[in-house]
Amino acid sequence: MTATTAPGIRRADHVAISQFINHGDLVLDVGCGDGQLMELLQHDRGARTRGLEVEQTGVNRCVAKGLAVVQGNADDDLPVYPDDAFDVAILSKTIQELARPKFVLDELSRIARRVIVSFRNYGHWRVRTTLLTTGRIPNLGHDVGWWSDGARRPCTARDMAELAEQAGLAIAAATAVSGKPVNGRSLGRLNWTAEELVFVLERKVKR
Repeated sequence: MTATTAPGIRRADHVAISQFINHGDLVLDVGCGDGQLMELLQHDRGARTRGLEVEQTGVNRCVAKGLAVVQGNADDDLPVYPDDAFDVAILSKTIQELARPKFVLDELSRIARRVIVSFRNYGHWRVRTTLLTTGRIPNLGHDVGWWSDGARRPCTARDMAELAEQAGLAIAAATAVSGKPVNGRSLGRLNWTAEELVFVLERKVKR
């Protein structure tokens, strides 16, 4: 059974990610939670989706919706997937929570032709100003302490670009969650102005 009903809740980064998915793409959503993004991509983009989720609660919710999900840990379980098994692999606010982010990105670049990553950008001007004036790291989007709902591995747009480079990936497109896509040469502006970003990464052409 395939979930075909429109999702009731649409996270802003999910909507931003969906614009980069083509009709019929086979998509792996790593850290899929309760399947909100998978539902959106099936309904709006006609994508074929698969999920990987570490928490049993999330797996159960996905299965109840008719979504194809397996329980697994991205930090350990990705090597079982064959090369080029998917058109797209997605990490939606997941990469900063991983114990081995480079390992996961390396594996996903093998498994899928494109990798889409959304993340909180700690290079935003408000973060820089708060750190400079108070000596404390703010929690993006929340008026609470850094420990409550922050990223396990805070990073900036430039940090993520460096990680992509080390994984042999090029930034095909980048966008603020509420903005329009630009190329990788606009990272300086995005690093300053965007609280949340989406990167579309592709393997570099070997010469």
